[in-house]
Amino acid sequence: MEGADECMKYRSPLVSRYASKEMAYNFSDRKKFSTWRKLWIYLAKAEKALGLSITDAQIAEMESHAEDIDFAMAAEEERKLRHDVMAHVHTFAHCCPSAAPIIHLGATSCYVGDNTDLIMLRDGFDVLLPKLARVIDRLSNFAEKYADLPTLGFTHYQPAQLTTVGKRACLWLQDLAMDMRNLQRARDDLRFRGVKGTTGTQASFLQLFQGDHDKVEELDRMVTEMAGFKKAYLVTGQTYSRKVDVDCLSSLASLGATVHKICTDIRLLANLKEIEEPFEKEQIGSSAMPYKRNPMRAERCCSLARHLVALMADPLQTASVQWLERTLDDSANRRISLPESFLTADIILSTLQNITEGLVVYPKVIERHIRHELPFMATENIIMAMVKAGGNRQDCHEKIRVLSQEAAAVVKQEGGDNDLLARVQRDPYFAPILGQLDALLDPRTFIGRAPQQVTRFLSEEVRPLLEPYNAKMDVKIELEL
Repeated sequence: MEGADECMKYRSPLVSRYASKEMAYNFSDRKKFSTWRKLWIYLAKAEKALGLSITDAQIAEMESHAEDIDFAMAAEEERKLRHDVMAHVHTFAHCCPSAAPIIHLGATSCYVGDNTDLIMLRDGFDVLLPKLARVIDRLSNFAEKYADLPTLGFTHYQPAQLTTVGKRACLWLQDLAMDMRNLQRARDDLRFRGVKGTTGTQASFLQLFQGDHDKVEELDRMVTEMAGFKKAYLVTGQTYSRKVDVDCLSSLASLGATVHKICTDIRLLANLKEIEEPFEKEQIGSSAMPYKRNPMRAERCCSLARHLVALMADPLQTASVQWLERTLDDSANRRISLPESFLTADIILSTLQNITEGLVVYPKVIERHIRHELPFMATENIIMAMVKAGGNRQDCHEKIRVLSQEAAAVVKQEGGDNDLLARVQRDPYFAPILGQLDALLDPRTFIGRAPQQVTRFLSEEVRPLLEPYNAKMDVKIELEL
């Protein structure tokens, strides 16, 4: 009845429902505790190389048991000891009896705890960055395809001057490009805590090496290098500064804000029937309304993005209350906020990749909306054409104003179509320019430099940003709904 027992426990939907296998593994107990063991091996190897009495046999014994963790024994040890690190020291020592005396030699709990967290943060960014690159790639292809397609622009969610579908996508892309740079910088700025001892002074290691400062510094450098980091923080308390968590999670929260804006735009456009997210053949939009095609992927992104943004409060408050060299009130909070931020960002990017790979555009609907509003927007063009034909600007302005008011009344009070153009055509005053009306109302003359901006932006800012990820672009997302 193990399956039934599992149904009696809360399971985070971030893992059980949404997250990718690679991100779920990155914050798993298997990854965490096997990394602890690797860190103990790195420490022993470096201490041996620098002259401590540690044998090759002890290191070989530790290496042979790096992955076979007895989780039941560790849980039992933790129940007795009330200390997770010492529980795993004892569990490791149990299967490495000859190495038992030198496991964790000179180290404090944060040697494995904090260094593992930094490895998970680094590896988490390495999962996210290619996913973000793929979203940017798909959206840049979309922007290029629709660079010239005129569409109504909106300010205050009221019809404004025309833009293009591709130019609007570039507004989304610009924010995503900023997020790409932010995530990359946060990842590259990460350092290792290294080998610093209980309050960060390295006193225990200075004692082990009988006052030899050079060997203590070399120990720190060697372990840092073995863990795959170029640098360690030069100063720490017992922990690395919790400002590092602020730095990492702020880049993810900022990504959350970007995705929320993009997916809100998609939801608004779906209501207008101008753009839709992918919709499976057998997908049901509503249990009560069979005709509905709800933007549920975009809604999922918005829902999770709010959580991602909200998580930012945790590291900010945690960093602010770390007393002196450290307090333990960071621990429970970070067990939740760090993994959840990366898991949430991972799910959002997978979903957004799926959306951007299958966005559907309805040009005829877009064209209808333009036709509905364009006569009002074209009034200045009509006035200028009349002036060129010998008319008086003030007279023309008044004529257009009166006809516009009448057409607006038809639209707003009677629910009819915008008939301003028909009114202009019927008015003898505008006879000199009737032959120009089609040209004056060509939507392509209202989009300014939008297509050129798309081309330059994609060429100069987007494509170069994606170059390091070109080899990882072909991955498709199978979205679990």
